Amino acid sequence: MTRTTFPESHPQGKNKDECDSVPHGEGTNESLVFVVGILVNCVREVRVNYSKGAFVGMTRNASESRIGKRLGLAGISAGAILLLSGCTANEAFFFDMPEPASAEAPIINNLWQGSWIAAWAVGAFTAGLMLWAIFAYRRRRINEVPEQTKYNIPLELLYTVVPLIMVLGLFWFTARDQTEILTMENDQSQTVNVVGFRWSWAFNYLDEDVYSIGMPADSQMISEDPEIAEAQMPVLVLPVDEKVRFELTSPDVIHSFWVPQFLFKMDVVPGKTNAFELTPNKIGTFVGKCAELCGTYHSQMLFNVKVVERAEFNEYVAGLRAAGQTGTIQTGQSNSDGQRPGERRI
Repeated sequence: MTRTTFPESHPQGKNKDECDSVPHGEGTNESLVFVVGILVNCVREVRVNYSKGAFVGMTRNASESRIGKRLGLAGISAGAILLLSGCTANEAFFFDMPEPASAEAPIINNLWQGSWIAAWAVGAFTAGLMLWAIFAYRRRRINEVPEQTKYNIPLELLYTVVPLIMVLGLFWFTARDQTEILTMENDQSQTVNVVGFRWSWAFNYLDEDVYSIGMPADSQMISEDPEIAEAQMPVLVLPVDEKVRFELTSPDVIHSFWVPQFLFKMDVVPGKTNAFELTPNKIGTFVGKCAELCGTYHSQMLFNVKVVERAEFNEYVAGLRAAGQTGTIQTGQSNSDGQRPGERRI
């Protein structure tokens, strides 16, 4: 009996402890390599058979049967990978867009998902045309030469006009949604001045005349105790189901205010006040970060957003006032001078 020996890099060549330490996703990568290997072998066999004139009579039918079986096996394997990897539809087809946590976020989510649905449809249609052309117009005789054409007006019009319509359609939907999101009605219940600076954040609650500020994550000043460290990081507290106007300022370099669950981000630019409005509609704690490479400790510019009931928000404001954190943190370098009256309204 022949004994098969697996190399150490192969999962079956490892002991149980080693297998348990294999990073998540390694099995999926190996399965993908397996599927790609099947497809490569199919293509190689087609080339060999064509070079030998095998696609004639019974030999051609046998070769087509083998290739069809291998392609079917590749399709089944690809489906099995998708199922066994535990991917949800959002992860598999829309690349795991965060769950919306604001009233405006579904607008962006629908635009994102609609764009990908259109992209997947175009990809499937194009792949279908390619496969149809490969099998319907393959060479059936050794010396057969396909009909030679210099141009095809209907086909050229098709692949010129259709992509143009698609691009214009995507532009129209994007402009429509962007207008709806960036238009400010000035009917907010709360106004927060967000100050991004190297390397942290401060939040001025303009209506309550209090502020909060935190230290950069992973800095030497922050505590090693996780609970204390979380309290030392910047925290933005917002009342649920109330429209908030954010005014973004910076005293030094360009930053970017980003809360992934809000599905929205905006640059924080020195010397200019950018603003937007949104309504948090889900209670919870969400992670925020700087989305603009701003320097050495860019990765430490993290903060938390806590969306709470109005009563809890009032208690938080009272706590800031009791701690002496009244007034606002002045940057001294950001203002709205020179802006056109309607510059912040689309």
